[in-house]
Amino acid sequence: MFDNLTARLSRTVDSLRGRGRITEDNIAETLREVRMALLEADVALPVVKQFMEGVRARALGSEVQQSLTPGQVFVAILHKELVALMGGAAAGFELRAQPPFVVLLAGLQGAGKTTTAAKLARWLIEAKKKRVLLASTDVRRPAAILQLERLAAQVGAEFFGADAASAPARIAADALAQAKRGLFDVLIVDTAGRLHVDQDLMEEAREIDRVTGSHERLFVVDAMAGQDAVHAAKAFGGALDLTGVILTKADGDARGGAALSVRQITGKPIVFVGVGEKPDALEPFDPERMATRILGMGDVVALVEQVQKQADVDEAQRLAKKFAQGKGFDFNDLKGQLEQLLKMGGLAALMDKLPQQVTRGAAAKAPGDKDLKRQIAIINSMTRRERRLPGLIDGSRRRRIAGGAGVQVQDVNRLLKQFQDMQRMMKGMKGGRLKRMLGSLKGGRPPGFL
Repeated sequence: MFDNLTARLSRTVDSLRGRGRITEDNIAETLREVRMALLEADVALPVVKQFMEGVRARALGSEVQQSLTPGQVFVAILHKELVALMGGAAAGFELRAQPPFVVLLAGLQGAGKTTTAAKLARWLIEAKKKRVLLASTDVRRPAAILQLERLAAQVGAEFFGADAASAPARIAADALAQAKRGLFDVLIVDTAGRLHVDQDLMEEAREIDRVTGSHERLFVVDAMAGQDAVHAAKAFGGALDLTGVILTKADGDARGGAALSVRQITGKPIVFVGVGEKPDALEPFDPERMATRILGMGDVVALVEQVQKQADVDEAQRLAKKFAQGKGFDFNDLKGQLEQLLKMGGLAALMDKLPQQVTRGAAAKAPGDKDLKRQIAIINSMTRRERRLPGLIDGSRRRRIAGGAGVQVQDVNRLLKQFQDMQRMMKGMKGGRLKRMLGSLKGGRPPGFL
């Protein structure tokens, strides 16, 4: 998300860093660049105007005029205004009401409400240790009920089964009764959507809200919908007393205009953002960290959190001890490292969270999911002996491995060269450096990738 906006603003930010002084004359071009970047990102025009007024007023104030590093101060101003635009401090998601805590999801068809319901359930189960009941009131699309039932099983939540012939409000009321009987902490109600806003949809959502007394009414919106997302947000905000917004499919939106517009239009905070199709691809939304990423400064905090959550510490310790004992790095070890990278979205996804000054030019060369899967397929095509003793792999074996993996011999050669480079690096991991690595693992800090 925000790839295009980040690229444009990063160039603007870089041009400012060396400025010795900022005046109304030389800031005009920079402000114009910022304005064009926001408009190209599909940010709503009223939002752009308000944002630019705030930036201009602060940029020409004494804060910048008297600074020894006015370029850096201007970057800080952009950051602060972006944070304010997206809602200020992180909104969070508190569960302070008497259980069951009811969460109502509303939005247009295709926004991803059903999958978001399951992702939210998983987050509540894993991050908050809550018992969650999922219920679907989308009787117009029976497949939606079956879909949510299957997703509930995948994420470890309970599902409230109902007759598709029942009225949506009745299903919601029965689900609430079941949540109370079953002593569930949270009830998530997935509502029906339409391809467009209509009165029947709004009335149905209001009735479900009334019978459940929902504590959170979250508007689920497709980040790629652009200005349509803004119009839908206005309509739902007028029909329901929304408490927050969930942005979905943010990983597929290079512009990010919806994220910068919806908060301002609805007046409600963005509480979660969907960043992929997997059940765990839902993150709490933090305006400060998102603003940092938009300006090309990365999000190292998110990177550390991801490594701590998904890295296999036991595997890293096993590998480090293996090297400490003088045993060589083989293809079994490389396969384990590739699988960890794939689990975390690939090297490109990790580099996206680092500052652009660090990754400039490297991200484009970083292997994606397809590359990692191809490399794993090549290793799987090797015999156990070949994985342990890579030196055995001659020309005929390379052709056999390529045929088994469905790739070209050149792909096998490329992987072997990468492996040899890693082997040489591993040989340098001796003595004090390796002891420090083992010490950091014992201390509970996140392990690095090889």
